[in-house]
Order: sequence, then structure tokens, then C-alpha cells
Amino acid sequence: MLLRVIAVGQRMPAWVDTAVEEFSRRMPPEWRIEWRSIKAEPRQDRGTVRHWKEREARRILEALPEHAHLVLLDERGRDLDSHGLAAMMQRWQSQARPVAIVIGGPDGVDDTLRQQATTTLRLSSLTLPHALVRVVLAEQLYRGWSILAGHPYHRD
Repeated sequence: MLLRVIAVGQRMPAWVDTAVEEFSRRMPPEWRIEWRSIKAEPRQDRGTVRHWKEREARRILEALPEHAHLVLLDERGRDLDSHGLAAMMQRWQSQARPVAIVIGGPDGVDDTLRQQATTTLRLSSLTLPHALVRVVLAEQLYRGWSILAGHPYHRD
């Protein structure tokens, strides 16, 4: 099963890359996580938020795997606990489709992506910096797998 994380923003601190690589490496081969960084639109005086989000959305759409289940991370999304995410991951696996998880840019995502998303989730009610979202997502995907596998990483 392919889990492709598409994140707006390219330069992450080394600690982010280290943590994301570590949790991704721990996943078994049947739960392959692929990370794709998408260039954020430069926020300049010429342009509008709508214009920047539209351009980022085009790049995100180009990075989607064919027939992917599109999951959007958004502060207004559904709130799950780790067992709820694990159950969702199990449903994704049973559907035998790739999953694309989108982390939007500094202004969020364009409405076209929001309308195409099959699932909208939030990682926290708190506002998290984009770098930390990557780490939290990587850890929670690993935790979700560990719950499904009965691995001792997650303790109830």
C-alpha cells in the first residue's frame, strides 16, 4: 500500500527530516510512505492568497497518485484518536488504492482540493507549524500501523 504525503514547503530543518525518515523507515514494506515536497508560491506583494493557493493546488494535483484516496489535513477536519486513525488506515488498506495525504501551504489549500478530498482530518486543535505537522503525521502513521499489527509501540 502506498501512502504518499504531499507537503507544501521544501526546506525543513534537519531534525524534521531525521524524525520523518526514522518513522518512515520503521514502517513495513507493505505500508510504504513516500514523501513529496511541493514548492510553496512565493508570498510577494504582487498576487493574492487565492492566486497562490490555486498555483500550489495545481502542483499538488500533479503529484497525486492515480486513483488515490485524497486525505486533506486541515484544522476544520475530523478529529480522531490513534485507534480511530488505525481503523481508517485499515479501511484504506482494504480498498487497495493509494492514499495521498496533503499538508497545505501557509495559507491552507485551495477550495478545489477541499472539494476533491474524500477525507479531511486534523491532527490537533492547536495550530502546529508545518515542520512539526510532518513529524506528528509520520509518528501517527507509524503508531496506527503498530496498533493494527499488535506491535508494542502503542500502549493502551
